[in-house]
Amino acid sequence: MRRCFLVAYDVSDQKRWRKIFKAMGGYGEWWQYSTWFCILRDADKIRMQRELEEFMNHAEDQVIIIDLGPDEEAARESVTVLGQSLPKGESGIVVI
Repeated sequence: MRRCFLVAYDVSDQKRWRKIFKAMGGYGEWWQYSTWFCILRDADKIRMQRELEEFMNHAEDQVIIIDLGPDEEAARESVTVLGQSLPKGESGIVVI
């Protein structure tokens, strides 16, 4: 079963930040700066976490993974955006 996650990270080193940003592109939609919306199976979430842990410095960086539940529509509706809306392509996928 797939679940929706909001992933945000604070990475102090630009080189590590780029590696994490690039890795996250394989798991979800880029929403803003270091924030991603992901729909993942359990195995994909574990793989993502391992990859992020490999790139980050645990003493300096932080990654937050928030479980928004299995219902994609409800997960998207639970997010409030103030100011500019999230950019969306025709398919509903965020355009990078």
